[in-house]
Amino acid sequence: MLASRPDQGREAATPLGVSGRTGLWPNLYDAVIFLLVVGVFVLVAHGFREMNAPAAQLETVPVTLDLARLPEYALRTTLRMFAAIICSLIFTFVVATLAARNRKAELVIIPALDILQSVPVLGFLTFTVTFFLQLFPGSVMGAECAAIFAIFTSQAWNMAFSFYQSLRTVPRDLDEVARHYRFSPWLRFWRLDVPFGAPGLIWNTMMSMSGGWFFVVASEAITVGNTTVMLPGIGSWLALAIQARDLQAVLLAIAMMAAVILAYDQLIFRPIVAWADKFRFEQQAADSQPHSWLYDFWRRSRVRPHVVRAVGWVADRISLLPTPLTSPPAKPKFGAPSRTGERVWIAVLLVLAGYALWHIVLYTRTTLGFADLRIALFDGVLTLIRVLVLIALASLVWVPIGVWIGLRPRLATSLQPVAQFLAAFPANVVFPVAVVAIVSLRLDPNIWLSPLMILGTQWYILFNVIAGASAIPTDLRDAAALFRISSWSWWRKVGVPAILPYYVTGALTAAGGSWNASIVAEVVSWGNTHLRAEGLGAYIADATTAGDFPRVVLGIVVMALMVTTCNRILWRPLYRLAENRFRLE
Repeated sequence: MLASRPDQGREAATPLGVSGRTGLWPNLYDAVIFLLVVGVFVLVAHGFREMNAPAAQLETVPVTLDLARLPEYALRTTLRMFAAIICSLIFTFVVATLAARNRKAELVIIPALDILQSVPVLGFLTFTVTFFLQLFPGSVMGAECAAIFAIFTSQAWNMAFSFYQSLRTVPRDLDEVARHYRFSPWLRFWRLDVPFGAPGLIWNTMMSMSGGWFFVVASEAITVGNTTVMLPGIGSWLALAIQARDLQAVLLAIAMMAAVILAYDQLIFRPIVAWADKFRFEQQAADSQPHSWLYDFWRRSRVRPHVVRAVGWVADRISLLPTPLTSPPAKPKFGAPSRTGERVWIAVLLVLAGYALWHIVLYTRTTLGFADLRIALFDGVLTLIRVLVLIALASLVWVPIGVWIGLRPRLATSLQPVAQFLAAFPANVVFPVAVVAIVSLRLDPNIWLSPLMILGTQWYILFNVIAGASAIPTDLRDAAALFRISSWSWWRKVGVPAILPYYVTGALTAAGGSWNASIVAEVVSWGNTHLRAEGLGAYIADATTAGDFPRVVLGIVVMALMVTTCNRILWRPLYRLAENRFRLE
């Protein structure tokens, strides 16, 4: 069952010397939490005011490498990241749940996610910058929305796949209990779906947050054709420092980024991980549990019970509303479902897809020919080979390490901020070292630029494997130890079955992210030195810089077709295997 562990024992005297008894009068823990909340509110209000400034401010106050302005840039970047992650979370809850619960919606959503995760950030920016700038004329908010949307596109797909995978592998006994008590969709979502999917979703949210840093330069230093926008932020600072070959400024940006990651890890993610540990699927309590000083403060707060009671009252009122989402489902009808409606729906989708593809052909054929298609396909094959080789190598390295970390909760908690920092490390920072090394040693860019593609996406594999290993029930681990299962047998009978659903999610999103990262990894520069590796990423990057929209569209379509085909041939069968054979029951 989903173990919801109560606080152990009564709240006794605390390290601050304040009684833990509940009451209306606040204690020192309440004061600390209040100061943190007020501080965050002030920073958010300040950042939002700057986002609503006149557009002319981007020219009158341009981005500079002035150290005094770096904290302000860090705040602006952080606000964009959290705005995007909130949008990604809402998107995940709606879209992943719909795909897992409705077969017709699944036939649309999953292929769409396959395609969207392969569309590079630059591909989205190419067609959305003008839209957002026109949506908010004369305001910085237009460029801010374009940057937030670009960051969203680097975060949402991973979270959606993770939650979808969790919903598809809910144990059958829990599903039968929910059906027996006729939970409404609203109650089922909050009582079963979210608790069961919480461990994996939280780790993937942290990974998505870090993945957003990987594309922060492209999101804040936007260049599409003749349109150039430099938003104040760490990404723009890095772009300016790389252009100026200022290594000290690059190191300062890395240090600030590390400080920001450590701050939101301590204030947000670590408390959430400690709170969500009670939702692990197991029959007995784990030997060790993750801890957070802020979560302990919250539990010892006197105001907390009143806040929880108020939130619970609102949730109860919502669950009683007479709406389709909050009404009990109708009694199930027995008999095999008809496949005619599904076949008709698939036919309609194929017709719509063909119609859209035909319009793309009409758009690109005016300026492009079969020679351009042949070049794009050849470049796509080169990038495909790089992606498959890199994913295989990353799996060999990070799967054993991820399982080893996930089986040790205290170690996972300690390494959490380190893993987030490594995942957030922008590839752009490594460009100087890569360019200098390749030029000095006269190496082939087609080979040695490839590792930059996996630099930021390999962590999807690590984070998902850690989440999968952490979710292995304690009683299952104890049984394996009791029977002294050998190392190879343990991997075959316990390890691989337990982590396979999580690994497939991580490898699938890592592959999609690697395709996306090829845009910045196959064309790198350091000052006036430029290196280029033949591939589809370089093809799209060159077309974007030149403002050649037909070639941008052609490159994105070829990339989407290759990613979708690869997913259907490789990753989807593994998904079905994990769903049907390797699920906790």
